[in-house]
Amino acid sequence: MMILGIETSCDDTGAAILREQSILSNIVSTQIVHKNFGGIVPELASRAHIQAIVPVVQEALNQSNCSLNDVDGIAVTYGPGLAGSLLVGLSVSKGLAQSLNIPFIGVNHLEGHIWANKLVRSELEPPFIVLIVSGGHTQLVYVKGWGHYQMLGRTRDDAAGEAFDKVGKLLNLGFPGGPVIEKTARDGRGDAISFPRAFLEKGSLDFSFSGLKTAVLNHVRALNPAELETRIPDIARCFQDAVVDVLVQKTISAAEKMKVKQICLAGGVAVNGVLQKHMKAACDKAGYQVFWPTPDLCADNGAMIARTGLFYLSQQIHSLNNLNPVPTLNFTHDAI
Repeated sequence: MMILGIETSCDDTGAAILREQSILSNIVSTQIVHKNFGGIVPELASRAHIQAIVPVVQEALNQSNCSLNDVDGIAVTYGPGLAGSLLVGLSVSKGLAQSLNIPFIGVNHLEGHIWANKLVRSELEPPFIVLIVSGGHTQLVYVKGWGHYQMLGRTRDDAAGEAFDKVGKLLNLGFPGGPVIEKTARDGRGDAISFPRAFLEKGSLDFSFSGLKTAVLNHVRALNPAELETRIPDIARCFQDAVVDVLVQKTISAAEKMKVKQICLAGGVAVNGVLQKHMKAACDKAGYQVFWPTPDLCADNGAMIARTGLFYLSQQIHSLNNLNPVPTLNFTHDAI
């Protein structure tokens, strides 16, 4: 089966062609306009998707040396995400599917991030725990079987990636915050500042990063401009360590609770080298296997959506033409 995957949940316009497990093309157009505002502007994002989606789909077809007539089905993100952005991808996918008389499947963006691991490790099979960390989401999910998920924990306020973005803006490092904070933190001392770790009530697998963000803000406000300039690497390092410590310890706790031996990372923050290093060390110590996708598959992309859609279409499951975007879509025990 040949499948076209389309992803437009936020600020990346993605399209990919898969033939079974093989990625024939995976094109992503990233919107740079948001850097001027220090965050995503929803109206600008949806307009940019309108401009980019046809060229991105065409480039995916060109790189895979196939045409729309070769496609057996279309998978598209229908939530969660920005309403206007989701609407662009969903509208194009519906139109293409109707014109080609082929099925389409609406895909949960979060489930797509989980399936990205399957693209780089074809032998991966449930059960396992997945930590989804991105700009909008921080969640611990128990994958009982493909298509069957249980939410174990989620953020109660800021997502990890959102906290990185806000601290990056606070330190005038730029947007997005994750990559610049990781780079800046390499020159910082881990014992320079004692930032809080929010583990919440005993046994909770939820996350909270608002207190940490406030602690960084208060620390910055207590410094004069000259002091701040010299302390930025230390602040970045200690902030990042505080986030990673909580992510790692909660994930290990989830694996212990569900009695699984496999852990996966997913989402844009999964490319963070410090998170990968500390998670690998903790998993080695506890006797768990840990996996994560390649950087291009951690970020929002069409290939992960196509792979998820392929799973459902292969079971003759598809969506109806009245499917609408669901910006607040989350996991139930079953994804569909």
